[in-house]
Amino acid sequence: MAFIILSLVTALVLFIVLGISVAEKKWKLRPRQLLSLLGCLWLIGGMFAVVPTGHTGILTTFGRVEDTTLEAGLHFKFPVQKVVVMDNRTQKSVVDLSCFSSDIQEVSVRYSINYQIQKSDAQNIYKTIGEEYYDVVMQPRIEVAVRSVIAKYTAETLIENRDRLSSQITDILLKELSVYNIDVVNTAIEDMDFSDVFTQAVEAKQVAQQEKLKAETEQEQKTMEEQAAADRQVITAQANAEVVKIQAEAEKEVLQIQADAAEYAGQKDAAVNKALSESLTEVLLEYYAIKQWDGKMPEFIAGMDEQGILALIYGLKNQEDATEQAPEETTEETDEQAGE
Repeated sequence: MAFIILSLVTALVLFIVLGISVAEKKWKLRPRQLLSLLGCLWLIGGMFAVVPTGHTGILTTFGRVEDTTLEAGLHFKFPVQKVVVMDNRTQKSVVDLSCFSSDIQEVSVRYSINYQIQKSDAQNIYKTIGEEYYDVVMQPRIEVAVRSVIAKYTAETLIENRDRLSSQITDILLKELSVYNIDVVNTAIEDMDFSDVFTQAVEAKQVAQQEKLKAETEQEQKTMEEQAAADRQVITAQANAEVVKIQAEAEKEVLQIQADAAEYAGQKDAAVNKALSESLTEVLLEYYAIKQWDGKMPEFIAGMDEQGILALIYGLKNQEDATEQAPEETTEETDEQAGE
């Protein structure tokens, strides 16, 4: 509307000014007044509107939103109408916030969000919120969501749960911004910064934990080595015991084999003796006795007396010697008796 009024006022002023003659000091119609038609060209220019690619045009007449939306391109409109361009592309916004953790540690957070509005929702968003929907709706909710989620964690756990933080904040924004027909594409916590005192404390704690872990690792290594040495000793002792056991069993088996061999030899000798005893006869014995006799008479003969008592009896040789000596003894006794 302002454009139309400005165009008409400009054309009227030009028409009047160009009709005045300074020399004649009077106003009259002149050919040069046709230049005032340039103001009408401005008015003609207000009858066309261009909507860029990736945007939606919202048509308004004297401030009232029309039901028609304009796609990207050149469009004709009445001079009294206005086209508001709404961006449908994915947009990015970065918010720098100062937050506090659950243990009252100050945290500086850089949070980014990618968002988008659909063509079908552009007109409704303009009607209900306006062109500044990010400043009106989105930024306050982003700040509240980020601060509320970070306040649930301690400063130490914030770093460990960075992905979880981003996911929880995204869930909150998806739910709240969908009411205003705003789509959340993705979000991210780009940076978190803590105070110098807290950072130094965390670094000192990390160093202490690393030292503790190193000491525990060394102790575990030492324990493992000692356990391995003890296991080797046990294995060696078991192996030695097994060797002794095997040797004892081997010696036992050798003794058993020797005993079995001795028993077998005894049984063999007994069998041989039995076979010999069964094969020997009185005739064979007399044969072997005669075969082995050297021609000398035995000096003694064993036998049984009348009472059944074992007695030694002089052999035939002794009897012959006694017979030879007997006459001599008789002669000596006779001589002795004669002398008397």
